[in-house]
Amino acid sequence: MNPLLKDEVFERNSQSDGLSFSRAEVMTISGVINKSVILLAILAISAFYSWNNPQFAQVAVFPALIAGFILAMICSFKPKSSAVCSPIYAVCEGIVLGFISLYFNKSYPGIVINAVFLTIAVLFCMLAAYRAGLLRATPRFRKVLILSMLGILVFYLVNMVMSFFGSSLGYFSSNSEGAFIINLIIVAVAALNFIIDFDMVEQGAAQGAPKFMEWYCSFALLVTLVWLYLEILRLLARRR
Repeated sequence: MNPLLKDEVFERNSQSDGLSFSRAEVMTISGVINKSVILLAILAISAFYSWNNPQFAQVAVFPALIAGFILAMICSFKPKSSAVCSPIYAVCEGIVLGFISLYFNKSYPGIVINAVFLTIAVLFCMLAAYRAGLLRATPRFRKVLILSMLGILVFYLVNMVMSFFGSSLGYFSSNSEGAFIINLIIVAVAALNFIIDFDMVEQGAAQGAPKFMEWYCSFALLVTLVWLYLEILRLLARRR
């Protein structure tokens, strides 16, 4: 489950200081779509610049990574700041993705365009499945996905801690069948995460969440999309 999209967030922000919002001020699904497109455009432009200016990207990637993490934390705890923080976050993520994508593409020419198209295809497939009712965010679905997300988080953290001691579980460097299967499972979890994201956006619109939550939801969806793209990129690299 995307940790940025929770029922409590909408409940806490559906009203502000006890004042109700007029119809023009409430969150809408079309508003989330429009703002998601804006964030994706910002990210794409930033990634394109980073890709074409590797010297700049090499210097800026680490500060952008740190800044992106800080902005994500700010948005998580202060959704009202999303209108300002999310576009800056998109710029930072674009710099990071452009640098990482260039690195992968040098080793595996053509892999980036394949990863981009696959990510978009997965997004639209999940949206189609959700709209058709084939996949729904039922309580059991949520529990399974939340446990899977927690397991992946622990797996990432263990890898990170072990890397400090010159070792790791081999996931980020190994091309073994085991690493490929784990990678495939993570891709599946990231893709299924969209179902809960879509459901949370729909609930937010139905509950009359304030207008600024459109930026918050768009930002949260972008986080999932970036995660999915990176895992697909890694998955394709293993097969190469």
